[in-house]
Amino acid sequence: MNLNEEFLKNMFNSSKIPVIDFGLGDISRKAQELTDKLSISGIQPKLSVTLDEKQNMLIPVAEGGEYILKPQTSTFPNIPENEQCCMDIAKELNIEVPLHCLIPLKDKSLAYVVKRFDREKSVKIHQEDFGQILEQTDKYKGSVEQIGRKLKEISSAPGYDVQLLFERVVLNFILGNGDAHLKNYSIAYRDKDNIRLTPAYDIVCSKLVIPGDEDSAITIHGKKNKLLREDFDQLGDDFSIPIKIRYEKFGNKFNVMRKIIETSSIAKEKQGQFLEIIKERINRIGLLE
Repeated sequence: MNLNEEFLKNMFNSSKIPVIDFGLGDISRKAQELTDKLSISGIQPKLSVTLDEKQNMLIPVAEGGEYILKPQTSTFPNIPENEQCCMDIAKELNIEVPLHCLIPLKDKSLAYVVKRFDREKSVKIHQEDFGQILEQTDKYKGSVEQIGRKLKEISSAPGYDVQLLFERVVLNFILGNGDAHLKNYSIAYRDKDNIRLTPAYDIVCSKLVIPGDEDSAITIHGKKNKLLREDFDQLGDDFSIPIKIRYEKFGNKFNVMRKIIETSSIAKEKQGQFLEIIKERINRIGLLE
């Protein structure tokens, strides 16, 4: 993978890409060895890993992992490449995301690796997702408005955080992510005066792998499908976000997104489908160039 030295230093504190000494077929066994610490989140498996600095190797761990590794899945092929691309787009649009990259397993299949943001110098930062905060056991029941109202109550920077929330909701819509549920938005409690929305995570174009997927996993203006500009405008009103800044990160950005997609590891035929999804979405909410 073409990862520059500065990135590798920031993500792994190393000048070389770490080695992963297991293949896709080994993951279930590795998870069982670690007391079933493999979790399935939505449509993708996850494995907690840490860096063995002496060997420059990522190894699975039961606790204290510095990274999350998401391998390929037979049910929904090429999800790692999909997530990498979506997260790269988010970063380019100045939406805060954790450090992330694609790394080959021993069998050369690509895995998505993301640095955990609930750790700081090996100290765990308390976090809660909005399924927990809203005490909702079904992550698909609820609304973006509920998240926004609660965020205003508990955030140390409520006005700014609801603006960030709004931007992430718009981004998920544009990228065709119909799986952004309650557990995909979280709060970090660093201390009593620093309670903030976490970086964005788990962004994928679900529409690319599930063509019939809904526009949104949770309701926006009472809807999950056939979302229009007026629905997002109403959400912006509900969040008291100034009209001028609501969509400024997304205006005239189609070519930026196209360049990232066309240089990504997503298969060429899927790149075209992804671009069509984005074009339809930005046209639907009046952001087409």
